[in-house]
Amino acid sequence: MTSYDLLFSLGKKVLDGGQLSFEEAISLTTIDASDIPILLGIANKVREKFTGNMVDTCQIVNARSGNCSENCKFCAQSAHHDTKIETYPLLSEDAILGAARKAESDQAYRFCVVTAGCGMHGDSDFDQILSAIRRIGDETTLERCCSLGTLNEDHVAALKAAGITRYHHNLETSESYFPYICTTHSFQERVDTIKRIKAAGLEVCSGGIIGMGEEWRHRIEMAFTLRELDVDSVPINVLNPVKGTALENQERLQPMEILQTFAIFRMILPKKIIRYAGGREQALGELVPLGFLSGVNGMLIGNYLTTSGRGAATDLATVTALGFQPIHSLEIA
Repeated sequence: MTSYDLLFSLGKKVLDGGQLSFEEAISLTTIDASDIPILLGIANKVREKFTGNMVDTCQIVNARSGNCSENCKFCAQSAHHDTKIETYPLLSEDAILGAARKAESDQAYRFCVVTAGCGMHGDSDFDQILSAIRRIGDETTLERCCSLGTLNEDHVAALKAAGITRYHHNLETSESYFPYICTTHSFQERVDTIKRIKAAGLEVCSGGIIGMGEEWRHRIEMAFTLRELDVDSVPINVLNPVKGTALENQERLQPMEILQTFAIFRMILPKKIIRYAGGREQALGELVPLGFLSGVNGMLIGNYLTTSGRGAATDLATVTALGFQPIHSLEIA
């Protein structure tokens, strides 16, 4: 079977409600380069059928920066790396609320409070974070999300009571490749936190980073783990090598391989949010809009944790120019 025939066969299977097997997903990684645009079009059709034209928008605040104890090779905030980023303790509640209000004025739908660190066990900032989350709920129309690392059941219950509706906790990569990326905590710890979040009835935002030296099979393994965990939103970051990190010299992925990755994730996870995240500007340049024609239906707007984006207005203009409808809090309210 030619890759052309394969694409239409697997596309029909997904559009008819079927699920790709691992071997079928792997086969999509070996198609002819000239057929990648066909894959993107099929993934776009799958996105349209199962999730429509709405784009889930989210803005984040780096509420506590740097000095993280973990040794994730990609991370500019790891204390194991010398990256010259700005480090600071937890922002004040007023500062976090100010960032939320800016997100609301930028027409984001969700707002995510992010802190550097392994997790909330024994973290003296947790109560202040809860207070800030409650204030965001009282004083804005935003859906609230946070990314605080690993959690136990009590943390999850407290966050739910404070108004969190979705929790972000990336797998980062596949279980088999994870030891090459981080050794200070395990892949299973990440999975356990995701399971606790799901068990509490909250949504989960979990994905990873591509371009860290992994092989195609590692990306597919991650996608299948995310499918098994039934995560709701899948952010796909593209490594932007930061000087001072262990991956500062990592070779960048080619743009068409990145778009192919988005499309394959859409085929594996047809009903989920596939979210544009960090690194897209540097990796794709003028091809950023093509991500939305490759199955993407969610995005971070504005800036990231330690790097700048294109700006919320530019992000939203791209979405609307393609005929998509960004979801934002002012509209919902």
